Amino acid sequence: MRAGRVVGSVVAARVAEGLGDRKFLLVVPVDEEDRAEGDAFVACDVVGAGRGSRVIWVGGKEAALGLGRDDVPVDAACVAILERHGRGEEER
Repeated sequence: MRAGRVVGSVVAARVAEGLGDRKFLLVVPVDEEDRAEGDAFVACDVVGAGRGSRVIWVGGKEAALGLGRDDVPVDAACVAILERHGRGEEER
């Protein structure tokens, strides 16, 4: 699992069976201080994230499992919306 920030969305004219009405988001991986740490990629949304949301995303087979299936063609999925992340933050 890694952290990312949603920077946009992707609209598909057609989607593979099993993806139903899922949204596709443009996500940038981020480091502990919310700085971009790589190129943007498309991820299937599982949790209702939107532009500006900080998310946890998974890739590979775990992405399909995040959709509750193992037979859908996805490489990445947003599986949680973050309230905060980083090293050394204390609960208040």
